[in-house]
Amino acid sequence: MIAAYYDTTFLLKLYWPEQGSDDVRAHAANIDVIVCSLHGKAELIAAAHRKFRENAATKIQISTLLEQIETDQQAGALHWLPITEHHLQRVTAAFGKAPANIFLRAADALHLASAAEERFPEIYSNDRHLLASAALFGLSGGNVISS
Repeated sequence: MIAAYYDTTFLLKLYWPEQGSDDVRAHAANIDVIVCSLHGKAELIAAAHRKFRENAATKIQISTLLEQIETDQQAGALHWLPITEHHLQRVTAAFGKAPANIFLRAADALHLASAAEERFPEIYSNDRHLLASAALFGLSGGNVISS
């Protein structure tokens, strides 16, 4: 079974057409299960609502998107990882060794800690700050979106 950890920026591209969606979908076609933290699920739901708030989507489109996420989860194609004290310990350790020039947000740190805790070698994202911080968690960062 091939699994990959996607952060929320990549998850949204799976479910909503935007720049980079075709590249992310092509990559995901070769993956058996997409993995993300439960925090990422909350971020994904919030991002869907943002599309509605910005008049980029109707309420029906967002409901359909959320139903598809649930369908993918039930089918085993999308798996959510819990956040534990071990994750927070990893976050603490990473911030403790991070140089001053690293811009690491708490949400990104949770994604990185989740991927590291599950022993993923790589995390997929197009978030430059998350990718720049991946090494603090012993991860490499992957961005499959072509310029």
